[in-house]
Amino acid sequence: MTISQKTKRIILLAGPTASGKSATALNWAQEYGGEIVNADSMQLYGELSHLTARPTAEEEALCPHHLYGTLKGDTPCSAELWRDMARAVIDDIWQRGAVPIVVGGTGLYFKSLIQGLSAVPEIDPQIRQEIRASVTGDGAGAGHERLRQIDPVMAEILPPGDSQRVGRALEVILSTGKSLKYWQDIPPTGGLGDRDDVAIEQNVTVMDRAKLYERCNRRFHIMVKEGNALAEVRDLLALNYAPALPVMKSLGVPQITRYLREEISLEEAINLSQTATRQFAKRQMTWFRNQCGHWNQICL
Repeated sequence: MTISQKTKRIILLAGPTASGKSATALNWAQEYGGEIVNADSMQLYGELSHLTARPTAEEEALCPHHLYGTLKGDTPCSAELWRDMARAVIDDIWQRGAVPIVVGGTGLYFKSLIQGLSAVPEIDPQIRQEIRASVTGDGAGAGHERLRQIDPVMAEILPPGDSQRVGRALEVILSTGKSLKYWQDIPPTGGLGDRDDVAIEQNVTVMDRAKLYERCNRRFHIMVKEGNALAEVRDLLALNYAPALPVMKSLGVPQITRYLREEISLEEAINLSQTATRQFAKRQMTWFRNQCGHWNQICL
């Protein structure tokens, strides 16, 4: 089947934070009759809209937006969970004759959508609950030490501070008897790239590093000085979520938390958040350069 004969079109737009992805996706949606699907792990959470630079109500009114603010902050989201939610949304968009435009900065989400995922068996719910409780209560460091004892291969791969992935590795080996690495080495299946009826248009934003860093700095400053970032973190803290949850580690949350607790000044919180954002953008650029070098580059 040639590209012209494929019946389902999907547009992907990946890239680092603050690179202008959302505005570009919105323009494409209006031009092509598209609907936007979020592929950013933090924009999934309902508690964070300003700090994650989620599309505004005015922007969402211009075309349908999906998977923004969908989850509560105490619900960790794996690539598998996001992939399953995204596939359901994408199928619905296709059924209505529209074009799904998947946009975000979480590279593993795009990878799971295109290439599929290794078939890890279902995790025992009791084991999952026990692991999440222990990682939350004892901390990622203790969880990593436990992982080192029963699965040294994954312990060598994962950093001690990555509580979500450490917990995932623990629940997999305890539930299946095999390392997560064993399952990851099995060729993935179920990706859109395997389907003959789907035409995938892959795009990644590219921007001069100095310009991107300046945009990161300016955007965060505006979030705090002109937006509702402080109130957003204050409301988040009132929910008493476990500190190890991904939402509590979102860019700006730890730094503003320190300010609200009067540990640092507001300017220090802003500077530290800007630094963390630039570092995150650098890691994203590296990932997309290595993984998406063959994608169409959108220079912004």
